[in-house]
Amino acid sequence: MRTILYVAICLLTGCLARPHLDKQSYIFAQVPLAAPRAASGNRVLAIRTLQVAEPFQGRSFVYRTGDFSYDRDPYAEFMDSPAEELVQPVGSYFRESGGFLSVVESGSALKPNTLAEIQVVELYGDFRPPERPAAVLAMRFAFFDAPHGVAEKVIMQHEYSRTIPLKARTAPALVEGWNQALAQILDSAIQDFGQADARLSGVKKND
Repeated sequence: MRTILYVAICLLTGCLARPHLDKQSYIFAQVPLAAPRAASGNRVLAIRTLQVAEPFQGRSFVYRTGDFSYDRDPYAEFMDSPAEELVQPVGSYFRESGGFLSVVESGSALKPNTLAEIQVVELYGDFRPPERPAAVLAMRFAFFDAPHGVAEKVIMQHEYSRTIPLKARTAPALVEGWNQALAQILDSAIQDFGQADARLSGVKKND
C-alpha cells in the first residue's frame, strides 16, 4: 500500500525525491548579513501586514507541474503558515540592516513613523522541467511615511522575484532555495528603500 501511495505522489509532484514518507515540517532561516550595520536615520518601522497570496498561503508546499497546474505536497509543510514563518526573519533582517533605527511590533511603547505592507505573490517549487527544478519566490513591498502612525505618503513600492536552481529534487533543497531567494530579495528591498528615503528626505529639506 505504501508503494502504491508513493507512486501516486511521484505522478503528482514529478517524482520529487523523498528519503521517506513521514511528514516533515520546515521554517524559513534567519537571513544573514555580511556584518551588522549602524542605523543611518531615524526611521522606526512597523510591519503593518505580511500576507501570502491565496494559492500559496497554506502550510503544505506547493509544486508547479505545468503551465496551469499546481499540486500540494502532503508530506512537506511549513511549521506554521508561510506568513507567520516569514514575519520573524523579515523583521530581524530589517532590524539588523541599518536601514532603520528600530523595528517594532504591535503594542510597543516606541511608536513607528514608517509602515511596511508586504505581500508574497509567489511561493512554490517549479518542477515543470524535471531536469531543472527551481525555488520561486516573489514579494511585493510598500513602505509608507507615517509621522503620526498613519500612512501618509508612499516612500517606495516594488515587486521582486527570484528563481533559484535546486541542488536536488527534495524538500530540504527547496527550502534552501527559498531562503536564498529571500536573502536576495530583502537585500534588494532595503537598498531600494534607502535610496527612496534619501530622495524623500531631500524633497522635505527643499520644502
